[in-house]
Amino acid sequence: MSFTWPLVLTALLLLPVLVVAFLWYERRRRAGGARFGNPDLLPNAIDREPGKVRYLPLAVLLLALAAMIVGVARPKATVSVPREEATVVLAIDVSRSMKAEDIEPTRLDAARAAARAFLEQAPEKFRVGVVSFATQALVAVPPTEDRTLVLDALDSLTPGEGTAIGDAVALSLQVGRPEPEASPEGGSGSESESGQEPPPRSILLLSDGKRDGGAVDPAEAAKEAQAQGVPVHTVLVGTPEGVVEERLVGGYTRIIQVPPSPETLQQLSAATGGQMFTAVDAEQLRAVYADLGSRLGSRKAEREITDAFAGLAAVLLLVGATLSAFLLRRVP
Repeated sequence: MSFTWPLVLTALLLLPVLVVAFLWYERRRRAGGARFGNPDLLPNAIDREPGKVRYLPLAVLLLALAAMIVGVARPKATVSVPREEATVVLAIDVSRSMKAEDIEPTRLDAARAAARAFLEQAPEKFRVGVVSFATQALVAVPPTEDRTLVLDALDSLTPGEGTAIGDAVALSLQVGRPEPEASPEGGSGSESESGQEPPPRSILLLSDGKRDGGAVDPAEAAKEAQAQGVPVHTVLVGTPEGVVEERLVGGYTRIIQVPPSPETLQQLSAATGGQMFTAVDAEQLRAVYADLGSRLGSRKAEREITDAFAGLAAVLLLVGATLSAFLLRRVP
């Protein structure tokens, strides 16, 4: 927490002074009363004595005063606020191993369901694109606010061969890059000229294995993503028991084990400031994507919270006054 006027907080030092002054006054009052009467006879004159409870209203009022002083200092706190705009590219592995049924109905179908869960959580103004990758990376749909186009692109994904992870990241960076706006003089505007920061970009990459083919090394793609300030969040899907069946000539079937391999995805997320998640079933996969959608839908911002302290002070003053009226009322 920070303050616009931190020097105002020095007024909090007056609170212990007030406490000491009150205790000194109480001692003098009791000493003065003892000179004019016998304290042992007080139970015969009054029905009851508040005792230490009488200090409770004072404590509440001091807390109210402290809240008022902090509020005058205009405190600021970092809070989570809704993000209005952003560009997110869903990079989905459609390699042969994504046909494995260890995540029902298949890894690829579970990935589609997870992407739909993400769309439900992402704000409507988010531009979402889809990139599929197997032997090579392809744009299924460029970033758009039209959710119908994104859903159609997800439905059109079909399994292929290979796992070109580096190509997928490089292509996602390319299609997610904001187009420069034309300046009034006919040129292209830049961030410094317009004074507006471009919407943030993120890549959500879902895969079950390490690189298999492709022209771009994942490490080089990660460096480029880091240079552009684009975090790559990765989701590793699959279980060690995952297998796919391959039809051979003559009606034979070959069973290929396809356990997930996290090393490449770990390096991608770590190098770009993203996060890596692991999903071993369809429900967990949907939960991961829904969580990512809610996280990307908010951002941290510094906000003044003077109103909160003013409200707290008002409530404490009311509570203190109520306690004083009921605990310290005179009994006829």
